[in-house]
Amino acid sequence: MLNHILLGLHWGEKKKKKGRACSQIHTQATVELHTCSACTFKAELVELFAVGAVSSKHQCDFFSIVHVFRRLQEEEQQLRTSSLPAIPNPFPELCSPASSPVLSPGSLPPEESSSGKYGLSIVNQLNLAVSCKLDMWEFVPALNLPRMLSVYVNRLFFSQIVKIFSEDGMGKVVEIPADMTARDLCQLLVYKSHCVDDNSWALVEHHPLLGLERCLEDHELVVQVQASMNSDSRFLFRKNYAKYEFFRNPLTFFPEHMVAWCQEANHTIPPSQLLQNFLATSSCPEIQGHLYMKDVGRKSWKKVYMFLRRSGLYCSTKGTSKEPRHLQLLADLEDSNIFMVITGKKQHGAPTEYEFCIKPNKGRGEMKELRMLCAEDEQSRTCWMTAFRLFKYGIVLYQNYKIPQQRKTLLSHFSTPVRSVSENSLVAMDFSGRIGRVIENPVEAQSAAMEEGLAWRKRSQRMTILGSHSPLHHSSLNSVIHITQLWFHGRITREESHRIIQQQGQVDGLFLLRVSQSNPKAFVLTLCHHQKIKHFQILPCEEDGQIFFSLDDGATKFTDLIQLVEFYQLNRGVLPCKLKHPCTVVAL
Repeated sequence: MLNHILLGLHWGEKKKKKGRACSQIHTQATVELHTCSACTFKAELVELFAVGAVSSKHQCDFFSIVHVFRRLQEEEQQLRTSSLPAIPNPFPELCSPASSPVLSPGSLPPEESSSGKYGLSIVNQLNLAVSCKLDMWEFVPALNLPRMLSVYVNRLFFSQIVKIFSEDGMGKVVEIPADMTARDLCQLLVYKSHCVDDNSWALVEHHPLLGLERCLEDHELVVQVQASMNSDSRFLFRKNYAKYEFFRNPLTFFPEHMVAWCQEANHTIPPSQLLQNFLATSSCPEIQGHLYMKDVGRKSWKKVYMFLRRSGLYCSTKGTSKEPRHLQLLADLEDSNIFMVITGKKQHGAPTEYEFCIKPNKGRGEMKELRMLCAEDEQSRTCWMTAFRLFKYGIVLYQNYKIPQQRKTLLSHFSTPVRSVSENSLVAMDFSGRIGRVIENPVEAQSAAMEEGLAWRKRSQRMTILGSHSPLHHSSLNSVIHITQLWFHGRITREESHRIIQQQGQVDGLFLLRVSQSNPKAFVLTLCHHQKIKHFQILPCEEDGQIFFSLDDGATKFTDLIQLVEFYQLNRGVLPCKLKHPCTVVAL
């Protein structure tokens, strides 16, 4: 076992060995750590310290673990004694004091393992050893040392340094264990960046030289993905609202003309059955349609008819024939991943902008290894890429989708405040008429609450005007108050707004606001609807000496852009859909 620890130390110092070999060393060393006795560890670790295999930094880390273990022992002992229930004493005359009707924690017999060879408890032994700098190995047999060193080896020798970049180009270095998933890392970054955890954050694998990127699945191990990446590749941390949108609106992602069994069933399959056929391993769904494929080693593209099944991606060598002799296997789903190409037309000369590719997992990341494909429109590309994920991961994707909802349900029971009887008796009232009435419709009650909030806000603004010494204070405040909002992106171009919305998932209601390039006094609302990006100009208008903003030529006016966004989040108005998801860029 000493050899395995030395190998782990060598790997931890040099950071050169990666992959399956280190995993085997880690597994075998962990097993031996659990099976060996404390005395064996004493001899072998003394030898490690003697030969100098463990650096002084690692020795300090080990003794810091002992400090932590001592603190945990103290807390556990306090918790055990404080939470011990009062046990009725059937023989009070045998206890001291005799008048005590219950058994106190002090009257209980001590645990056998709580005292060591010197008659001291584990906590006192550790206190004595650490404070007086005595020989630690005199106290090792009383500790659960194999478990402690197992954790030590896992954290010290099998943790990795990962650098995460945000969309503004800033990076953050994070040390993570080898078994951390993409979901766990996103949760950590959300906590450290003080972001709103709405389960829409994603970790993106980005290859700038190849122009490729994909969102890691929540269950993927970050260290394993990093081991297969090139030196120029990086991880990005950003929003992706479309990650599990196909579970909510499957018909939007899977057009009937591209799903084989929908044509066979004459378009009568409901959305729930559509997803069940994709998730069930017993069914044989199939996506079919024309795609442009780039010839390997050439710059030319050709249009072929393709089929996507659980067994892989196939192309037909004879028109639209499905006969096995006419099908050619292009990619195996188990050994590859699907990427979105972000520089398709410029770098690869693609016929359209809707390009994607299939990249093998074990390749070197060279251009000749990529299977470059191109669709006619965004809906077709989304269908192919979503079906690839469903065929590859199956029910695991659905489990990833349900886990945040289950956690939210569990936390809601603890976070919901207990309401008093008087609060439960409160009802919504309408006092707009001569006589007040109870609002029984919940939708009307919510609308009344929003109107009351807007009225309160207007009153507060009037108070601000009265308290200001400058007559331009109110108008200047309304003209800049939107700068603090995450959905406002300033002076970005039209193409840049398209890129941001495409990166964060083209779902209905995804929006951002920016300054207009054609009219410096106006603003533009960029909105995604049915996977198409549309732009709406927000013009300023003046009435009674006050500046308002309007989206519909003055029919509906707002004092600032925040009010405008809040209104269209509740009402569709002249827009094709409500504003649902703001495009945000967070700096790490």
